[in-house]
Amino acid sequence: MAKILKVGPSPHIRTKETVDDVMYDVIIALLPALLAACYFFGIRAIVVTAVSILSCMVTEFVCQKLMKQDVQIFDGSAIITGILYAFVIPPYMSLIYVVVGAVVSIALGKMVFGGLGHNIFNPALVGRAFVQASWPVAITTFMYDDVGGATLLDAMKRGLATDSALIEGGNLYLNTFIGRMGGCLGETSVLAILLGGLYLIYKKQIDWKVPTIMIGTVFIASLIAGANPFLHIFSGGLFLGAFFMATDMVTSPHTTKGRAIFAFGIGVLVSLIRFKGGYPEGVAYSILIMNGFVPLINRYTSPKKFGEVR
Repeated sequence: MAKILKVGPSPHIRTKETVDDVMYDVIIALLPALLAACYFFGIRAIVVTAVSILSCMVTEFVCQKLMKQDVQIFDGSAIITGILYAFVIPPYMSLIYVVVGAVVSIALGKMVFGGLGHNIFNPALVGRAFVQASWPVAITTFMYDDVGGATLLDAMKRGLATDSALIEGGNLYLNTFIGRMGGCLGETSVLAILLGGLYLIYKKQIDWKVPTIMIGTVFIASLIAGANPFLHIFSGGLFLGAFFMATDMVTSPHTTKGRAIFAFGIGVLVSLIRFKGGYPEGVAYSILIMNGFVPLINRYTSPKKFGEVR
């Protein structure tokens, strides 16, 4: 009986690395942010992340069975989606919403397109967008040290950037950099995210130009808008989005030029939403919007095929 050769989705690159290798490198890179979340939010960080991961893996298992695909829930992709979805929601959000968002992330953000490698949008952000549209209060209620309040971005939008309910005593810049403030579970510590991002760059799993352009664009836009650029790049989900979502191999452009355009577009959209829109934060929606433009970016930035006449 002849063997069936299974070919994964393009682009096809000759490498000794497997999908599992790449995925588990990303998981390792996310560990510093998870440890920081545990330090700042306690056992709740473990509970939310575990529920999210389990929900993603179970959903993927069920979908793969229904779609008659090989069950591959341990390749790391569902685990990453679970961690990232947990990272972009408030740590004290009801676990029911955690489960719903995780199920949507896998079912509608990934499996409806055919599974790993076929999805157009970042799955974790699809789940977050669904929950934000369905239960906006639940996903915008933040607490730190049992004190409820707005995030730093929301406070800056309302002119309350030094609100004592947001930041503990000490240097405002230092606290925003290390994560000693309210916010989504895995977004607050820029230091921890940066450590993970540098690991991925060292392992050559991501293109360093993407986070640099994306963060740099927001920095420059903040200067033009007359806002504090350091507080804007250290706050919200900018660093998490720049290092772990805008660099996603499946939902980002294939070429260096395309990735630069993609990152710049995200940075511009984030800035427009923050300074001109109704929401204080716009990283999730900006990445999802630019995900939709990836096929077009790929079309116009891909090199000419041998023998092709344009």
